[in-house]
Parts: sequence; structure tokens; C-alpha cells
Amino acid sequence: MKYGLPQKFNDLYNKEATYAYFSPGRVNLIGEHIDYNGGLVMPCAITFGTYLLLTPNEDGIFRFRSLNFNDTANIPLQNGYQKIGDGWSNFPLGIIDHFSKDGHQLKGLDMLFYGDIPIGAGLSSSASIEMVTAFALNDIFNAGYSLLDLVKIGKAVENNFIGMNCGIMDQFAVAFGEKNKAIVLNCDTLDYEMVNSNLGKYVLVIINTNKSRKLTESKYNERVQECRVALKTLQKELDINYLCDIDAFTFKQYKHLITDETVRKRAKHVIEENDRVKLAADALANNNLPEFGRLMYASHNSLRDLYEVSGPELDTIVEYAKTNAGVAGARMTGAGFGGCAIALVKQDEFENFSLELNTYYTDKIGYAPSVYQSLIGNGVGSEMVSSEL
Repeated sequence: MKYGLPQKFNDLYNKEATYAYFSPGRVNLIGEHIDYNGGLVMPCAITFGTYLLLTPNEDGIFRFRSLNFNDTANIPLQNGYQKIGDGWSNFPLGIIDHFSKDGHQLKGLDMLFYGDIPIGAGLSSSASIEMVTAFALNDIFNAGYSLLDLVKIGKAVENNFIGMNCGIMDQFAVAFGEKNKAIVLNCDTLDYEMVNSNLGKYVLVIINTNKSRKLTESKYNERVQECRVALKTLQKELDINYLCDIDAFTFKQYKHLITDETVRKRAKHVIEENDRVKLAADALANNNLPEFGRLMYASHNSLRDLYEVSGPELDTIVEYAKTNAGVAGARMTGAGFGGCAIALVKQDEFENFSLELNTYYTDKIGYAPSVYQSLIGNGVGSEMVSSEL
């Protein structure tokens, strides 16, 4: 196992770990800000994620330890649990709370978490922690949940225990991810299909802007409200439940109904982005990475100009990517206003890309980005407990 985690578990608890699990982070390849508009998203699991090593104990205590954070928690076994401050241990504690309230008889656990997902990068570290915990409890205590049940539990914990009003995409992607496959997911119906995504000579590059995202939540809620206004206006003449129930051609015929120019721009992005996901799925399935890259750039332009959730940092990354012949495409990913961009970069050009981007970005922004390469990986699952590094 990576990072010598079994030995570190032994050092902490003076015993061996008997179980080990891994849950990845995720990126959304295309389909941004449409999950709350009844549209399609295309996430994939990445090869960064969260490891969980654990051993049941006879003390009736849940012991939470992490190699990423100094704060720890020791929680006695009880019928229900409450959020404790804003620490990381609330994510696994929320899962434990849900299992307990569902009537499952749990035992104390000595747990060690380690994540190699860059903290605060918008790659779903919280969903990764939730899903690795849920999968582990389901496995160890034979709770009988399906993988989709665990996804729904993760979302419920995020919404009700943690208090974050997120959708289901993050938990779904880290649970159902498959190596070299993207997921085309309808966030409303949860219908999905796996799309072959062999990147060939390209790698998925994740670029963290390293910008603090303090305004994300307020701007996010603002965009949600603008989309509701657009939908309500279109419903005067169209029998639709979501903006993504129509395509760009239909929107062009009815966009005159929306008199507020800003609201019209928001709707135009959402509807055209939903169409782009369908085109992107076809491109990936046919190994047409140049076309997929073109759609990535088009998505970014729309998020910048119509939805206005980008910013100088994300735009600078995409601006540089367009000058590098080894890049098929790039775009911001996630809520925006900072966070991450992604790019498809030729494997043998990665080092050059990383160095040149670092210089270009630092000259314009004033500090360096963080650049990582990843493959499209598998979803949550068991790991072999081994002392190998």
C-alpha cells in the first residue's frame, strides 16, 4: 500500500490494521452548473483520493486520526451523533450517525485517514471521505446497502449533518467511477452511462489556481436563482420542468421571452452546455480528442462570458493552454471563482507544460499554481493491507 500507511497505523495504535479502503476524488470533465437544471454532467474518478485503514476495537469508541490534520476525535458509541465544530471528522461521523439511526449495530473502530487530494482544490475531498467511510462500514458490518444507497447516504450526510446544500454528482462519481471511463449522469433521474475514455497519449492535468474561494457559495446561490427566473419565464409558453428539457435550437426560438439580459445569458449557457455534454460523450466514445478539446474550450468560454463564474486565475490557465501545441483542450471545472482548471496534455509534454504554465501564471497572477497529472481511475473499493511502501 502507498505511503507506508500500515506502519503508520501501527505506530499510532500499536496494532495492525485489519481493513483498508480507497475512495477517489473526482473532476467534472464537462457539464458545469447544470446539475441543478435537470441536465447532464460528465465527471470521472481520478487517481488521487482518500485511504482509510481501520481495526474494530472492544472499547466502544470511534477514534478518528488523519495524517493530513492534527485534530483528532474520540467519540463513544451511542444512538445518535451531532456535528462537532467544523473539523474533518464530521464527515465520517455523519456517516456513522446515518448507519446508527438506520438501526445497524456498530462497534468501536480505530481509524486512520490519509488523503493525497490537494486540500481545498474542489476535487471532492469531502465526498471521498464520506464514501470511503460508508463503503467500509457497509463492508465490515454487513449493512446490505447497494452502492447507490451509499451514494444517497453520502449526499444526505452532506446536506443534513454537515449542512452543505450540494447535489449528488460528487458522491456518485467517486462511487461509480471506472478506470478509463467517464460517467454521463442525469442528476435528476440518476440515469447514467459509462463512456470509454481512453486518453491514449494524453493525461488529465489538474491545475489548482491556489486562490481562496470565499465568494463561491453566495455567487452559486445567485446563479441558481437566476436559472429559476429563466425557467419560470420560459414555462409561460413551454411545458418544461428544467432548463435542460430544451436544446439550443428551441431556446433560440423562445429566448425573447426572457427580457433580462443577464438571466438570458445564464439560461443560454446552461442549455448549450447540456448539448455540449452530449457532443463530448460522442467525441470521447470515438476517441476524437481534438473535438473533445474544442468542446472543453467552448465550455470555458461560456462559463466566462455567459455564466460569469470564471476569473483571472482560471482564464490565465486556459489562455496559456491555447498557446501550447501539446494541449488538446482546457477549461475551468467546478463552481468557479478559483478552484481548479483541467487540461488534456500529451504525456511527453507534461513537464514542459507544467514549467511554462508556472512561469506564465506567476508573471500574471503573482503566485504559482499547483499542477498535477492524473489518470481516470476506479471508484471506491477495498485495498490490500500490506506494509509495502
